[in-house]
Amino acid sequence: MNELYVSPSGDDASPGTREHPLATLPRARELARDQARDQAGDAETVVHLLAGTHRLAETLELTEADSGLTFRAEGEAVVSGGRRITGWRERDGVWLAEVGDLDTRQLHVDGRRVERAAIDALPGTATRTDTGYVTDSTAPQSWGNPADVEFVLRGVYPWTEARFGVASVDGDEHSTTITMAQPAFGWAIELYNSVVPWEGGGESYGPGLPTRVENGAGFLTEPGTFVLDRSLPGRHVLRYRPRPGESPERTEVVAPVLETLVKVTGARDVAFHGITFADVTWLRPSRPEGFLHYHGTGYYDGGPIEKVSFGEGAWVTVPGASLTIPANVVIDGAAGVAIEGCRFTRLGATALRFSGGATDILVRGNVVEGVSGGGISVEESRGVRVENNWIHHVGLDYPGSPGIAVTASQDVAIAHNQVNDVPHCGIVLGSGKSTQVLRNLTFNTLKVLADGGGVYLSGPQGDSHDNGALIRGNVIRDTLTPYNFALYTDYGAAWVTVEGNAVQRADNTAVLQVSPPLENVVFRGNFWDADPVAWDDPPESVTLDDNHTLTDEQDFAARTASITAQAGLEPGYTHLLNG
Repeated sequence: MNELYVSPSGDDASPGTREHPLATLPRARELARDQARDQAGDAETVVHLLAGTHRLAETLELTEADSGLTFRAEGEAVVSGGRRITGWRERDGVWLAEVGDLDTRQLHVDGRRVERAAIDALPGTATRTDTGYVTDSTAPQSWGNPADVEFVLRGVYPWTEARFGVASVDGDEHSTTITMAQPAFGWAIELYNSVVPWEGGGESYGPGLPTRVENGAGFLTEPGTFVLDRSLPGRHVLRYRPRPGESPERTEVVAPVLETLVKVTGARDVAFHGITFADVTWLRPSRPEGFLHYHGTGYYDGGPIEKVSFGEGAWVTVPGASLTIPANVVIDGAAGVAIEGCRFTRLGATALRFSGGATDILVRGNVVEGVSGGGISVEESRGVRVENNWIHHVGLDYPGSPGIAVTASQDVAIAHNQVNDVPHCGIVLGSGKSTQVLRNLTFNTLKVLADGGGVYLSGPQGDSHDNGALIRGNVIRDTLTPYNFALYTDYGAAWVTVEGNAVQRADNTAVLQVSPPLENVVFRGNFWDADPVAWDDPPESVTLDDNHTLTDEQDFAARTASITAQAGLEPGYTHLLNG
């Protein structure tokens, strides 16, 4: 086995020993490839990352030539896609730095995420037009560069949060006209339409008023917020209002620059141990197309729009096709990949994704937190085990994003994870085959958006119970926003066994009547504190066997003690919860 050492204070001209380490990961990759060629491709190389921040100027790409490569942290080693911001000057309590053509949507100060400066709503009495908005307030005329400003619309649908930019702001002493960027605004008018003719519903046509307005220079009033001013091409200015006690001399400010930190394509037997992956952004929502979110990690990028009917007289328009929020660490078409004991933090999209026929994957003992999008995503992959990970406080910018998502995959096990404090669903299964969701703990899910669950499934999960989905031994509690189903089999879920789970403190524990209907779904031996919706009128395709509704909290705790004791992180991994 070959060994190479990399240190932020090293030298790429050195041999890469512990005493004389390299400076960069790309150079270590190059030397490892040279060693593999010299040893007829049979070499296994461990790259030791010594403590410190290893900044990447470009994506670290690993291919088949890097098979057999292991990256192992020694001490607290951070792989960062960010740029440290220096050269601050101060004006009226705000720090300013000229940052050239830097573009980013996030900022981290002393390792903590800080928010873009924002206001909670469009000021004045406002109405929507075909091209934007009109308000009787003159305040928008002092927002700064209009093209920097972004509107956020939470709850366009109960499960949806959209983002799109401003093109121009014009007005006089009486009113302001806000013209929105195209094509995003026109798309939004076509996309977001619904009729729900029952209590709590209504009719909605196109986007309403924004629920939040971000990144205007005039919003920079709260300590710990920032604005990126891009009014002068190539001469962008970063503005930050510091918290008490922060100073330019002692405070480290990092702006994420890269959009993909690490990408592994077609390699075999690659491993990452104990590394922190951090400081990455995703710039697509800043484009004129905006971020026309629909559901989960999917967003609209033009094309056909479909009308979906459900219930009597109810319908909603949805994308005919959608794109998916990308990941900052990507494993595509690789085999035998292990990611253990790592931390994914301060990331601007989905943290980690497996795709493109990835096989034989182990994701164990990791922490995912402080992420703009989702936590762990498995797409079109096979033989994946995701176990004993702690995923929390994800979906910070794109709150439809789940903690763990699996779609179009086979032979996937999601076991003994803890998923908590997420804005929508905890664990999501799209169509697939032979997926097991075993002894996980989810709580404080659906903190922001509605219509989801701690565990959510939709579509066919196989073609028999032998290769369908098994949802067993999970504890699902505290599903927070109204209109949720904690253990949610939805939209034509088929060939599913839901067995021995404990469900508590939700708006609804589960639902049996959905559209399209459930097919070949078995609920057996579950415990919940309220009857599921349509419990007294289940469809013929749903089997109910020995389930228990326990309304007394002490009785519930006693009867589910063994399920609770086995759910979530196993004893060898509970140390992750200590930070």
